[in-house]
Amino acid sequence: METQEHPVILFDGVCNLCNAAVQFVIARDPQKKFRFASLQSNYGQAIAQKAGLSTTDLSSFILYENGIVFTRSTGALKTTKGLSGGWPLLYAFIIVPKFIRDAVYNFIAKNRYRWFGKQESCWVPTPALKSLFLD
Repeated sequence: METQEHPVILFDGVCNLCNAAVQFVIARDPQKKFRFASLQSNYGQAIAQKAGLSTTDLSSFILYENGIVFTRSTGALKTTKGLSGGWPLLYAFIIVPKFIRDAVYNFIAKNRYRWFGKQESCWVPTPALKSLFLD
């Protein structure tokens, strides 16, 4: 996989929790380091396929950085390192064994539509944010 200029967050575009997480990152990324693409987009599907991930399972948060794909809790925790304020302190949870972190992540992912709802179509960014989104 090639190296890209900006880390890219891939997310489930119809999930309300996922869309809120993207908006959370945008609000705490004053340097505009991150770019975003839905897992349903051509870009998201291409990255998932290149990484050997399912193109139909949309339950994972994916951080694509310098040609490396980080999924689930690892992707989310690595993302906190790039945020402003005290959020990078959350990266300390990386010391928790991955199987425990991912068990919690998977439990939330499994219930996200029931708890937070789902949209009929992918969230469309405002014109001011459009440049942060790929595909």
